[in-house]
Formats: sequence, C-alpha cells, structure tokens
Amino acid sequence: MYSTAATSSVIHADQAIRRRAYPANVTFHDLIRSNKRKSAVLMVGMIVLLIVVGAAFAAGLVLYSGGGDLPSLVPSAILGAGAAGIVGLIAALWSFYGGSNAILRMSGAVEIPREADPQLHNVVEELAIAAGIPKPRIFLINDTALNAFATGRDPRHAAVAITAGLRQQLTRDELAGVMAHELSHIRHFDIRFAMLMATMVGLIVFASDAFRRILFYGGRGGRSGRSSSNGKGGNPVMIVLLIAMIILAIIAPILAYVIRFAVSRQREYLADAGAVELTRYPQGLMSALEKLGACREPLEAANRATAHMYIVNPLKSAMHGEGHELSSVFLTHPPLHDRIKRLAALIQ
Repeated sequence: MYSTAATSSVIHADQAIRRRAYPANVTFHDLIRSNKRKSAVLMVGMIVLLIVVGAAFAAGLVLYSGGGDLPSLVPSAILGAGAAGIVGLIAALWSFYGGSNAILRMSGAVEIPREADPQLHNVVEELAIAAGIPKPRIFLINDTALNAFATGRDPRHAAVAITAGLRQQLTRDELAGVMAHELSHIRHFDIRFAMLMATMVGLIVFASDAFRRILFYGGRGGRSGRSSSNGKGGNPVMIVLLIAMIILAIIAPILAYVIRFAVSRQREYLADAGAVELTRYPQGLMSALEKLGACREPLEAANRATAHMYIVNPLKSAMHGEGHELSSVFLTHPPLHDRIKRLAALIQ
C-alpha cells in the first residue's frame, strides 16, 4: 500500500550504528502481545487500588468517629469497597458515552469533508481497510503546533484529529505513519481504556482528598472527646490502623497517577507497533516522530486531562530542555528517542 523500496545507504548505515531495542527476531506482533499483557496487569492494579481505597476510607471514617472496634470495621470496609465499585461503574459509563464528543469540542476540532482534503481521507480510508475497522471521522485542529490524537469508545464511534501545522509538515508516508498510529489506538480500544483509567484516577484522587478533609476539619470541630466516650480511643492497634489509612490517603493519588501514566506509555509503544503492522514501513512513522520532536510550540487547546491522548506530549512543559526525551514515571509519553529506536529495530 505504501512505499516498500529499499532504503538508502545512509539509512542502512544509520541502522547499523543504532543499538537495537529488541532481539533480532522480534516482530510487531510480539510488541503488541507484550504491551497488551502489561496494560492488562496495570489496569487490574488500578481496579484493585480503587476498591482498596473505598474499603479503607469507609473503615477509617468509622474508626475516626470512635464508632467501633476492629471486628466491626469489616462490614464498613465491605460496604466501602462495594460503593467504590458502583460509583466507578457509573462514572465509567458516563465517560464511555459522553467523553469523546467533549474532548473534540474542548480541542476546537472541526470535521473535514472529503473534498477539503482528499489525500488525508484516502490515507485514513486505506488504513481503516487494512485494520479491518470502519473509517473514523476526520477532524482538523486549527493550530500551527504539530500533533494528532484519536478518540471514540469503539471503532464504530471513532474519530481522528490532526493539527493544521502537522498536516502541512508531513509527506504522504509520514502522514500514513501518524494516522496508522492513531487508528491503532482505535483498533486496540485504547481510547475506551484511557477514559476508564482517567475516571478511576479521578475517583481515587477525589476520595483521598475528601477523606483528608474530613479528618482535618473533623478534628477542628471540637470532637476531641470521641475517644474517651467509648473507652476504646487509646487502643494502639486502632491508632496504627488510622495512621495507615491517613498514609494511604496521601500515597493513593500518587500511585494512581503512576499507574495511569505507565499504561499511557505502554499504549504509545503498542500503537507504534500497530502502525508498523498496518503500513509495513517503519520509516514513515520514524520520520514523523522526528519532526514532532523538533517542534517547540505547545498546543493551546490541550491540557493535563487530555495530554495523554496525543501522539506526543502537547503541553508547554514538554517543549523546554530535554522535552520529549525525558524519561519519568510521571510522564504520559515515553522518550521519543526510545520510540524511534524500537521502530528502527523492526526494519528488516
């Protein structure tokens, strides 16, 4: 479908000096399977964290109020875990059905008719056929920054968006690489996954903040006599449990963000591998990523809530210093040089 001609001697020389990111027999199918396993493990970890937080905070509130001993905390913990699961399900359903349109409106994206950009429509249509999914709607963000993203709860309700700046900068092969990356997100149900992760992080952060506020303002409310009222306030075990729950309220949001960002980084690697599967031409996406990495203009419409959806970090913080080359557990995207190196390892 796209150019498969032999690369130039310069590219061959460049490949020869690159340190391969994987063993010589690795394929994009291996990468996809590996990233799916890692993402599934991280998703289970997030669900468990949400349930643990709900259980711990419900028991902690009972304990803080002096309303019971250790055995009596079990029903409260079970109730808290169940409530966390139900609230999480409701919030996930809301983001599932309403999140995509909200993101498109937030980004200022406008749908492009075929006659306005036939080449872009042709590229996306060919890639959708290769991926075995319906052609997504295509949107343009009127911004000179270089970026793109995909959204939609499933392939039948999907959309891809590209900035005007990136559209003008890319060759056809580079455009195919970027769009194949975004269609891979759709094909792998990454958007649904990302919205669920974001929802759970939001719930964990909200619950942790609410728990800390109740403890803080409750302690200032003149309830110092609650311990002596039932004679159990001095129990060392109960005190240790309460301290542990306070610590959990502090570290749970941090852990939730770390898990979410780890999932986001794994999904970027997975989409890169999926793009190679669709185009059979890693050089197209590699070249596009190099152009994206050279851009120092942030995307005005992007924010911290939507940054993980873009092909590279669109925020101002990613445009200074090492920018896209930074590696950290608190970043939504892996270093660009690592992504390019992994793609280079797939060139046969």
